[in-house]
Amino acid sequence: MELIKKIFKDKFAKIAFIILALLYTIILFADFISPYTSTYSNRDLAYAPPSKIYTIDENGKFSRPYTYNYIREYDSNLMQTVFKQDRSKKYYINIFAKGEKYKFLGVIPTCRHLFGLEKGGELHLLGTDINGRDVFSRLLFGGRISLTVGFLALLIVFPIGLLYGGISGYFGGIVDTLMMRFAEAVMAIPSFYLLIILAAILPSGMTSVQRFALIVIILALIGWAGFARVVRGMVLSIKEEDFIQAEKVMGASALRIILRHIIPQTTSYVIIAMTLSVPSYILAESGLSFLGLGIQQPDASWGNMLKEAQEFTNILYRPWLLTPGALIFIAVLSFNLLGDTIRDILDPKSEVRR
Repeated sequence: MELIKKIFKDKFAKIAFIILALLYTIILFADFISPYTSTYSNRDLAYAPPSKIYTIDENGKFSRPYTYNYIREYDSNLMQTVFKQDRSKKYYINIFAKGEKYKFLGVIPTCRHLFGLEKGGELHLLGTDINGRDVFSRLLFGGRISLTVGFLALLIVFPIGLLYGGISGYFGGIVDTLMMRFAEAVMAIPSFYLLIILAAILPSGMTSVQRFALIVIILALIGWAGFARVVRGMVLSIKEEDFIQAEKVMGASALRIILRHIIPQTTSYVIIAMTLSVPSYILAESGLSFLGLGIQQPDASWGNMLKEAQEFTNILYRPWLLTPGALIFIAVLSFNLLGDTIRDILDPKSEVRR
């Protein structure tokens, strides 16, 4: 709690913390907040623009929020498909509206969503994609993958890095030399290109869940070496402390000393490294999915959603498809701001605090 209080003293870190807390809360309750499920599709509304919400009726009076459905037509003059509002019927927005069935938090069956329209209405706050899927809903479901991949990778990276670096630094000598040469060999591997190669040779019949798990494992297996090297350097200085020497005299085993007394001394660095490492994993997953080598359609991630926006016509005429890119930027920037502030707080030797 003390750390959070110090974070909130920095206005930029405070904003970053609130943004990240909001993002993770939203993806946690994505099924409830999104008006549609992740599998919903209406091909008749492919590339439909965002729904227009009205709060003033045709008589100029305030009204409950409502919208109109879009009608897809072909404009022979423009030689392209256009969407026009069907003003013959209003569809009012309801709170806790009935919609498609899902399991709340993956456990409780329900059909209630935070908001929605009356039966027959189509509400798309951020338009639809090429398959007529609601972009807003897919952003929420895609965020579950893009924002959690980093933390799942850290569950593998940090235990390996801590133990490997701790053993290397504690024993020193030939053990340290051999272990560090291996770590340096791993660090020399061009990680992104390795990811592309490994992702490309994965069996095509794999589900997105399996592919997601493998991406996490691949990211972790090439990311531990740099962390282990820093931990090793810290251990080299910590092992000479008096309390460590006392433990040796008392007959404590090397593993006990490493796990109980040395590794806990690296806590400050671990917290900083974790915060600053998450953005790189988010970008790696998004980059792979953008290239078509990560999470596959119809499952959503911010990376494969952004892929659709790479076409020049979509950038010009369907800017809502760029929203995943904006969210990636916001999430990565927030993590970096938060990580910098935590480093300033926990590391007295860091740069002058803002």
